[in-house]
Amino acid sequence: MQRFVARRRRVVAFLTLTSIGIATTVLVHNARAVDTRGATVRRITINSRFVHRSVRVTLVQPMGATAGRPLLVFLHGRGDDGADSNVNDASFKALAALADRAPAVAFPDGGNHGYWHDRRGAKWARYVLDEVIPRAAQELQTDSTRVAIGGISMGGFGALDLARLHPHRFCAVGAHSPALWRTAGETAPGAFDDAQDFARHDVIARARRNPRLFDGTPVWLDAGTRDPFLPGDRALDAALPQVRLHTYPGAHEGVYWRAHYRAYLHFYAGALARC
Repeated sequence: MQRFVARRRRVVAFLTLTSIGIATTVLVHNARAVDTRGATVRRITINSRFVHRSVRVTLVQPMGATAGRPLLVFLHGRGDDGADSNVNDASFKALAALADRAPAVAFPDGGNHGYWHDRRGAKWARYVLDEVIPRAAQELQTDSTRVAIGGISMGGFGALDLARLHPHRFCAVGAHSPALWRTAGETAPGAFDDAQDFARHDVIARARRNPRLFDGTPVWLDAGTRDPFLPGDRALDAALPQVRLHTYPGAHEGVYWRAHYRAYLHFYAGALARC
């Protein structure tokens, strides 16, 4: 279901750096050079006390960015190359189209199948909240009061779970083809420690008990019409009156997400501007 992310290759090099270290082009997936549209791209390492290893975070500062811009934390889907899986031509085009409204972006590494929640052996949620966001805000000189969170597949689930656990912490939450299961028996191997871990992070069940789960926080929810997670996404949509599921032709794969980056970034920029 997440074969596109699993196929992606690791970012292998930064190319064409100016004398002040701004990356104008990066060599990304399948050895294809991608124009960053003037954005600064760099990677930092966090020696995380919450996941007990060194983890990489890719930071993107849009062209012309100055101190005080908002921050978007964007969580990847399942796979080994996750931290850089969304650093691609479509995301740079979408950022460039926003011009001065573009947020700075942090793409943290969440492991192959960490699923962005605190679990046995690794506190992925604490890592995002207490390590990634403060470090990204410092490095990118962003406005710490204006932060949005979003993600794709595994990352879409993670964004929803983080936002519902921390009300009013984020200016917006985006779940793009989120990996939502209706029961523990449906889940993919490794997504949760056990049935109890699933129950603690069952976003659909929490929404059914509290239809105002994200009250006051703008939520974007979308999925392709051939996405295997669509039943779970529809269940969340049905449980939350203030959330509308956007459906478009497509499956659970990169070609679908790349086609909608512009809409995603437009949503985040608008919500952050109003925050």
